[in-house]
Amino acid sequence: MNRTTLPGRPYPLGATPQRLGTNFALFSETATAVRVCFFDENGVETDCVPLKERTAFVWHGLVRDIKPGQRYGYRVEGPWDPANGMRFNSNKLLVDPYAKAIEGQVDWKKPIFAYDVASGDEMKFDPQNSADGVPKSVVVDPKFDWSGDCPPDTPLADSIIYEVHVGGFTKQNELVPEKLRGTYAGLASDASIAYLKKLGVTAVELLPVHHFIDEGQLVDKGLRDYWGYNTLGYFAPMSRYSSCGDDGCQVNEFKQMVKKLHSEGIEVILDVVYNHTCEGNGLGPLLSMKGIDNVNYYRRVPGKPQYYMDFTGTGNTLNLVHPQVLKLVMDSLRYWVTEMHVDGFRFDLASTLAREESAVSKLSGFFDVIHQDPILQNVKLIAEPWDVGDGGYQVGNFPVLWAEWNGKYRDTVRRFWKGDEGLLSDFAYRFTGSSDLYQGDGRKPSASINFITAHDGFTLTDLVSYNEKHNEANGDDNKDGADNNDSWNMGAEGPTDDQAINELRERQVRNFLTTLVLSQGVPMICGGDELGRSQRGNNNGYCQDNELTWYDWKLDVPRQRLMEFASKLIHLRRDHPNLRRRKFFQDRKIRGSVVRDIAWYGADGNEFSDANWNETWAKSIAILLNGQTLGVTDEDGKEVKDDSFLFLINAAPEGVEFKLPESPSKSQWRQVLDTQNLDDPFESCEFTEKVILGGRSIRVFRDGAK
Repeated sequence: MNRTTLPGRPYPLGATPQRLGTNFALFSETATAVRVCFFDENGVETDCVPLKERTAFVWHGLVRDIKPGQRYGYRVEGPWDPANGMRFNSNKLLVDPYAKAIEGQVDWKKPIFAYDVASGDEMKFDPQNSADGVPKSVVVDPKFDWSGDCPPDTPLADSIIYEVHVGGFTKQNELVPEKLRGTYAGLASDASIAYLKKLGVTAVELLPVHHFIDEGQLVDKGLRDYWGYNTLGYFAPMSRYSSCGDDGCQVNEFKQMVKKLHSEGIEVILDVVYNHTCEGNGLGPLLSMKGIDNVNYYRRVPGKPQYYMDFTGTGNTLNLVHPQVLKLVMDSLRYWVTEMHVDGFRFDLASTLAREESAVSKLSGFFDVIHQDPILQNVKLIAEPWDVGDGGYQVGNFPVLWAEWNGKYRDTVRRFWKGDEGLLSDFAYRFTGSSDLYQGDGRKPSASINFITAHDGFTLTDLVSYNEKHNEANGDDNKDGADNNDSWNMGAEGPTDDQAINELRERQVRNFLTTLVLSQGVPMICGGDELGRSQRGNNNGYCQDNELTWYDWKLDVPRQRLMEFASKLIHLRRDHPNLRRRKFFQDRKIRGSVVRDIAWYGADGNEFSDANWNETWAKSIAILLNGQTLGVTDEDGKEVKDDSFLFLINAAPEGVEFKLPESPSKSQWRQVLDTQNLDDPFESCEFTEKVILGGRSIRVFRDGAK
């Protein structure tokens, strides 16, 4: 078929449907020719059309009569010179980096490598056609009825984030229609919405939903990528999570999910992976950018362009120093905000994005562009503030507008409740918003995204049930995953019938959840922790797309009890601004007198001294938060006030008798939470002078409580 082409336009990049056909635009500074090739619904290549126009290194043309739903890919010509970073091979079909939808998965048995795999020589050119083994880009109609969409726009300080896997969340939920389980529509189903609202979270943070591929070594083992940190397309929602197919309808299904979640007051945050792609190093497949303009899209070793710089541990690093690659990332981010209506992003290995030549820089082009962008400066920006390169651990060092996964919070809280000594002072910093990390650079407590567990590592149940990782199912002889987990099994490795151990584990889980939800900063709950989800000691479930990682909705009594506990705990936080302060603690003067907004006490009822803080063996403390000193006003200019709270915290195995300090309102302290009371932890009762705080437990009191 000979299709008619018009010059078209160099912008926007990607495939853009128009009245006469579809405009195609592809950036490549080093290519010598570009063709766009079309495929029918059976994957048969029907035509290849050269894009003859080239403007500012963008190859473009409008191909007549091409409509939404059309499958396509690129064949790009240029030098074959791997030693100098040139890996062009027009026999290989390439996915459009700007594709709005992608159909199919990689077939690793097909010739998807640019070089001769049989010889193992990456310098030897492979002439075989790869089209049968490569996913196809899909032309997408952008029209969607967003009328009535009203994003919740919850302030970050008021947010409670729920990290969740789109597929695993509903895969085994029998309340969700079978066809919708494991899909975008399943996450937006009535059953899912009802659960999220009952739990009380304000935002779901979705593990990667940019279209990704399964690694070849996983396919060989009968496994596949579950987490999704193996991106192929930065604009296309992962087709695996679609209930309607993968011919482009997944785009509208994703939009419907966002619109439904918004209507129920729940925001959508995406976990995004702009630090690397699925193409790996020189021995990886040729699927997209590597065959389009390898020397510009990827960072290469200075003086040795054959080799890739790898700050991610995946084989390559995206070259955000190059303006066009930075534009790709920015275009992707803006697309997901403006066209898909998401509310924010969590950036995987964000330190990589901030690297200039090699070091991490607060003044990098990536930060500069985001901070001046009128769209992106108003969404939630969350960094995973580390990568695997030298100097990559940057917790506390990201600029204003950014929040961070607080790895120091995770490590300190785990070790404190495990019973390690010398952590009381650091625990106090983490519990009150990590002012030592975020106060000095103009940020607020909401800059600290507090978490104890996440997708990567033990679940909360496994954290209190295993001393060692058990990753045998991954097929790497248990060598993968972190070895140091700061976990404690309480005396038995894995499940046990010992009632005392099980009760202690349940109490420890409650201690962790109470600490997390009631700390200053923003809590992020690893989805399923509130259901007692276990991965049987596997702390690296990236390749376990099965019952091991899927949420189990058949709850026994302890797990149902845990879910109810988590829900009430979350609503306690939501009901009280004193538990989610906008500002760091600082004593204030009111009518000439200093009013304490926070105070620390020992078991004897006396305020902590420097000597107390230096007692490395100390594991218990009382913390008073004065609800009359929030330092903020409401929309009418009226000063916001709240009840005061007193926390009694004891990580020691033995109980402690605490003398209660006087409440700021001079009223009686009323207990609102006791993690040691497994049957009725929220039982309300008044206390006057002294309280026996059990070993490894928390009690929370409120003044003026009814």
